[in-house]
Amino acid sequence: MSAVTSPIADFTLIKPPRELPARLIGLAERLTRTLAVARALVMAGRPLDLTGFDDGIGMLCAQTLDLPTEDARAMRPVLLGLMENVNQLAEIFTQKLGPDHASPPTEH
Repeated sequence: MSAVTSPIADFTLIKPPRELPARLIGLAERLTRTLAVARALVMAGRPLDLTGFDDGIGMLCAQTLDLPTEDARAMRPVLLGLMENVNQLAEIFTQKLGPDHASPPTEH
């Protein structure tokens, strides 16, 4: 398994150990780049809107579930890597803005 460093930040996309559909890897790469841009914006104190990001994650998960079992297992490191990148962004939010800004707003 190899990691590809994002050109924007320290976030990486973990490449799976086998060849998978390009659409899934492409989607994972786009989501990783989005997180890298989000990190840069937060670090610069700029506003950030991740509206729709969860839709992309949901699409990636749904398409992974549609894969044959062995391919879906091969996607596990990619999904775990994305989750780690999301957790890193949440930690950056907490450090830069305080804990009240790191959690999604609650619905009333």
